[in-house]
Amino acid sequence: MSTARPCAGLRAAVAAGMGLNDGPAGSGRSCRLLRPPAPEPAPAVPGARLLRLPESWAVQAASPERPGWTEALRAAVAELRAGAVVAVPTDTLYGLACSASCSAALGCVYRLKGRSEAKPLAVCLGRVADVYRYCQVRVPKELLEDLLPGPVTLVMQRSEELNKDLNPYTPLVGIRIPNHAFMQDLAQMFGGPLALTSANLSSQASSLSVEEFQDLWPHLSLIIDGGPIGDSQSTECRLGSTVVDLSEPGKFAIIRPGCALETTTAILQQKYGLLPSHGSC
Repeated sequence: MSTARPCAGLRAAVAAGMGLNDGPAGSGRSCRLLRPPAPEPAPAVPGARLLRLPESWAVQAASPERPGWTEALRAAVAELRAGAVVAVPTDTLYGLACSASCSAALGCVYRLKGRSEAKPLAVCLGRVADVYRYCQVRVPKELLEDLLPGPVTLVMQRSEELNKDLNPYTPLVGIRIPNHAFMQDLAQMFGGPLALTSANLSSQASSLSVEEFQDLWPHLSLIIDGGPIGDSQSTECRLGSTVVDLSEPGKFAIIRPGCALETTTAILQQKYGLLPSHGSC
């Protein structure tokens, strides 16, 4: 596999599509809504099944014994293994997840969003140790652990372990480990890479609550409602993850500034001495 630095065109393609902010059609399966109690609950889709997640989005220490937590995880894993598309909360935005190993599910995500297949999908994993299976890592393990879990997408050379139908037009892949307890539990219980993108139609605003992507509900198999993510009136809360290219040894390139630009660049430059490459935004 080539280890050459990606060309500007490739980086532009990655910039257009990587991570969880595709800016605001499908499986045809009935939707089930999983959500915690709310003062004004979202309208249920016909046949919707309601399960209770812990209060708030619980990004740090969620307990498997909390009411509804394990049931929601099992329901989501079952749908993902069946090749379905599931809406999920993350530490930045609401996303759409499917098995990265299921080519049919990948195609469904693109059709559902009206997204160009030239735009890559990110890969969500549950642990830093999993990154080495799916990527050619050229940075210290400590660097990965400083940034992950967190609101960043780390772009690296992909390994042969990934489905060839996932992002076939680039040798790179963006890795996400959201700082969100449900997503980490889901990725670990699923036991394989999840393809992840924002829960919205392409070119439209990203979503901070399940109500904001109601037009997608009929095309999803399952919706996990973790409550609102951030302030819906703040544009900063819709920036998505910071996307950084680490495929070139000793250098980094910011593909998308996102919501964690300052902390990310400080770690890369001040702690690890990486140099910004030309073309970094």
